[in-house]
Amino acid sequence: MSASLPAVPPAPPAPPIPPSAPRPTARGGTWAHVRHVLADNPVTIAAAALFVGFVLLALFGPWLVPHDPLASNASVALQPPSASHWFGTDALGRDIFSRVVVATRLDLGIAFAAVLLSFVIGMPLGLAAGFFGGWWDRIVSRLADTIMAFPLFVLAMGIVAALGNTVGNIVLATAVINLPFYIRVARAEANVRRNAGWVEAARLSGNGEARILALHLFPNALPPAMVQVSLNMGWAILNAAGLSFIGLGVRPPTPEWGILVAEGAQFIVSGEWWVSLFPGLVLMLAVFTFNLLGDALRDIFDPRRRT
Repeated sequence: MSASLPAVPPAPPAPPIPPSAPRPTARGGTWAHVRHVLADNPVTIAAAALFVGFVLLALFGPWLVPHDPLASNASVALQPPSASHWFGTDALGRDIFSRVVVATRLDLGIAFAAVLLSFVIGMPLGLAAGFFGGWWDRIVSRLADTIMAFPLFVLAMGIVAALGNTVGNIVLATAVINLPFYIRVARAEANVRRNAGWVEAARLSGNGEARILALHLFPNALPPAMVQVSLNMGWAILNAAGLSFIGLGVRPPTPEWGILVAEGAQFIVSGEWWVSLFPGLVLMLAVFTFNLLGDALRDIFDPRRRT
């Protein structure tokens, strides 16, 4: 008869975590990663704050402005900045501050739509060209080279002049001139990584070509593409404002930053500097904000920064 084993006493319960101690949380959360990237650079925090401010102006600005941006009043025409008109008034007596705020939605909307369209079309074309090579690579590369052969702003002018100066055509023209940037970035990333060990491992595991492109190559091409997105946002805003400045963009009296600068250009010599100064400063600040956001977007979408 075998001897019985001694009973093992139960383990003591774990001590409770005091209220002041930090609670254990899951690592690798998306928001935690975003906060880490933003806190890593004070300039990035400032750029993110400016970006949020512009987005809030675009969403809620038309309901917060103190005056109707289209209402004219000849009795207060060309008044300098004051307590009632923070940015002064234009030649028709319209409040410049209200027009600048309302124009934020249109300019950011054009830039977002144009960059999104060029990104959605250019990234798949570039990834496929770099991954498969051959005749597909030659066709896509020649398409990008053909667009880049023209001065991009002149090409946008030609497209808008041929199709008409509507918001949709401005978005289309801006997307066309931005398309080669995403094709080249995606093609370079796919061409460098298509023979990498992890790509071969994914292929040997039974993944198809489309799955490798979508789930393996595309995430690794996002960091440089996000930098390009940030730069293109600034360029798209400048492109829309430039087209409006020369009369090929949005039609007056619609508030738009380029139109506001063009309307005030003729009054600089006569001393009414505020008519074009404040719209120009807001336009410059928007482009500056998107240029600063490039590094933050690269770090947020870089898979290697999540470790």
